[in-house]
Amino acid sequence: MAERRGAKRLQEGDLRKTDWRKWKQEKKEEKKKWKELKLLRKLEKKRMQEVLEKQKEEAKPKEDKGRPYTVSVALPGSILSNAQSPELRTYLAGQIARACVIFCVDEIVVFDEEGEDSKTVEGEFEGLKTRGQACVQLARILQYLECPQYLRKSFFPKHQDLQFAGLLNPLDSPHHVRIDEESKYREGVVLARPTKPGRGSFVNCGMRKEVQIDKRLEPGLRVTVELDEEQHPDSKTQKGTVVSSHHPRTVSGLYWGYTVRLASCLSAVFAESPFKDGYDLSIGTSERGASVDQATLPPFRHALIVFGGLQGLEAGVEGDPNLEVTDPSTLFDAYLNTCPGQGSRTIRTEEAILISLSALRPRIDEAVKTGGGSRVESGSAS
Repeated sequence: MAERRGAKRLQEGDLRKTDWRKWKQEKKEEKKKWKELKLLRKLEKKRMQEVLEKQKEEAKPKEDKGRPYTVSVALPGSILSNAQSPELRTYLAGQIARACVIFCVDEIVVFDEEGEDSKTVEGEFEGLKTRGQACVQLARILQYLECPQYLRKSFFPKHQDLQFAGLLNPLDSPHHVRIDEESKYREGVVLARPTKPGRGSFVNCGMRKEVQIDKRLEPGLRVTVELDEEQHPDSKTQKGTVVSSHHPRTVSGLYWGYTVRLASCLSAVFAESPFKDGYDLSIGTSERGASVDQATLPPFRHALIVFGGLQGLEAGVEGDPNLEVTDPSTLFDAYLNTCPGQGSRTIRTEEAILISLSALRPRIDEAVKTGGGSRVESGSAS
């Protein structure tokens, strides 16, 4: 009898022990389900917050990052006549390039005060006694400096005009991107490499990898490339899209260097404007002009600031066969003295550019704000 009671108690103990394990397992599973549910709720809450933030972001008025307006500078090539040696002529050109880049000038026009027809940079500088050749040398050096360093061998063969260009200070413009520097845009040269049917050309953009663009273009062309945001790290090449040279300025608000244009005379500076409607604001600089301190500029799309040489703008007017006026001020919307009360009898052109752009910068900014900053391009030919 006692043995039966003991066996019964043992069975009840085993049953209680088994029930306890089962209960513990159920609790464990219940706790796990509760944690998973809590995590799902947390993830759902986070997702809803992201959706709300995205909706708020989309509801906000989009900030206009682009810069729709341009600033051009025109100056005579004869300013190189003031320099006594090839080294000084080159350094003078470098000073002009630096000044224009510092103040984000989009176009530099080199005109001939004597009206010589020089519209190309082909040929060599044969001395300052040859009319028009100073313009060619100045334009060539300006183009050389604007070109990113990794592209210069492709576009500028060895030339007498550039023999001292290596001594010049670099422009360090935003489009002069270093090899490992991250940038949305890059300048490049189309390579003569075979591509598969339906694929675009390969471009050297100064990176460790070549860039394959979306179009097939003729080798040797200089192009502006917008790199794709998502790149495959293991790919031998990067992907990009060809955009216009003014795209970084008009879309992202980046300063992307200047273009160089040769004009045969002062009137050609206006007549051969690359913009569809020309320059809607022209400013002449002279010590005989009105003081810049009281000047207010009207809203504009494309501004042109013209500088004279050693003899001032009067020499450019006198040597222009297309102009019948004698007073330079009649050619401009504003005729300004950007350094009133000067202490020197003369201000050199490279100095005048720095002084004038510095004095005009706040007035340009104010004029652009007043104009509302429309994004519509007026036919840029770049």
